[in-house]
Amino acid sequence: MAKERGADHAVIVDTSSVSTAPWVRMKCRFGCPGYGLRLSCPPHTPEYDRTRSMLDSYDRAILLHYHWVKGTNSVTMLNDTVVDLETTLFLDGFYKAFGMGCGFCTLCKKCDTTKSCVHPERMRPSMESCGIDVYQTARANGLPIEVVRTHAQDRDVYGIVLID
Repeated sequence: MAKERGADHAVIVDTSSVSTAPWVRMKCRFGCPGYGLRLSCPPHTPEYDRTRSMLDSYDRAILLHYHWVKGTNSVTMLNDTVVDLETTLFLDGFYKAFGMGCGFCTLCKKCDTTKSCVHPERMRPSMESCGIDVYQTARANGLPIEVVRTHAQDRDVYGIVLID
């Protein structure tokens, strides 16, 4: 399903290969202009140790990779695929299915962080906002990812759907 929707890779991985670290959310806090402005972002998302505990309650996941070219909607496609794949897996009997996308949620122009999300059926946190080291996770599973050196450079974006 993910490949049909344009994913470059969709691989089943062991959740023990998903890396979490305390520094990841610090990069959100001190580096992202959207920090704290959306319910899908820190400090509204779980700390890395809580995410690790959640990951440990699963054996496998589907790691999704899209190669993002500036000017395309690959991030939106990735995030939509994560939610749709999670829903499909749930309806197929994988009741624990849960997805995490990439970047901050763009479903609303402005997120009211004082209230509950108005799109809980579509909004998911990003891997990085939950303390997942996306670089280490991609590399541990043989998938491409490099640090970009300019905003104009193509990049690799990732999402994950936990299954059991």
